[in-house]
Amino acid sequence: MLSEDELALLEAIRVSGSLTRAAALLGKAPSTVSHAARQLEARFDALLFDRRRYRLQLTPAGHLLAQEAARLMLDVSRLTRRVKQVAGGWEDRLWMVSDEILEYETLLPLIRSFDALQSGVTLRITHEVLNGTWEALRDGRVDLIVGATNEPPAMPKLRWFELGAMEWIFAVSPRHPLAKAKGPLQQEQLASYRAIVVADSSRSIEGRGYGLLSGQATLAVPSMRAKILSQRDSLGVGWLPRHRVASLLSRGELVEKRVAEPREPNILYVAWRSDHQGRALEWWLEQLGQPRLAKRLIQGIDPF
Repeated sequence: MLSEDELALLEAIRVSGSLTRAAALLGKAPSTVSHAARQLEARFDALLFDRRRYRLQLTPAGHLLAQEAARLMLDVSRLTRRVKQVAGGWEDRLWMVSDEILEYETLLPLIRSFDALQSGVTLRITHEVLNGTWEALRDGRVDLIVGATNEPPAMPKLRWFELGAMEWIFAVSPRHPLAKAKGPLQQEQLASYRAIVVADSSRSIEGRGYGLLSGQATLAVPSMRAKILSQRDSLGVGWLPRHRVASLLSRGELVEKRVAEPREPNILYVAWRSDHQGRALEWWLEQLGQPRLAKRLIQGIDPF
């Protein structure tokens, strides 16, 4: 590896095109710079400087050495910062999964606030659905999960707290046959129509679905937004988060229906494993534990 002085020498010669001007840039005597250049060539046993022309230039070997050495020095500098970062209690990276039931847009203010800490921690945020959210934590693919549904499963070193409850409504398109049905809808009525569900992203656990009846046809879609759009277009029926479809309800693009067996609110969870410790995880847990912020995450943003 080259020293900082040797890197500076290569760069000065590349920019200036002469030993004299390179010496002036470096604040050294021309003889000192000339000697350093020959020592560098002797060290690598290669011609690094083309002295045949009026303008001194790096040879192809010199260019390669300068480029690769600069890259290595940058890597070392980054590694040094990362080592100091971890020594200071910050993780090298923090991987998070939010259940697809939460909207990514609601996390943007938190990400900006975290960036302002200038911790150097690399964030990775992805989505999973239903069992897939818990599975990501169980398998060690993530450090923190946000918005996981249902009771926390048995898992070594699992820690969690409740984020809050999400309220649901049963909604159909005004063009759907159930839109004109009278009284609370019975299960027998619902079972005759296709349900729209968000596909469980679990890799190894049997998929889970809410509000499905035995034998009911389903259309599995990739996201809650896709589910809302599908129900708006009368492709099926199902339960939707009340706050995310408020504008569709007010415009009559969806119709809320009473059902004989209403769905209870879902408790959403924040979870992590106790063997992960770091200032980044602590910061996110502190923020997610604030009731006002948790309410904003659960209610989401009405995108319609």
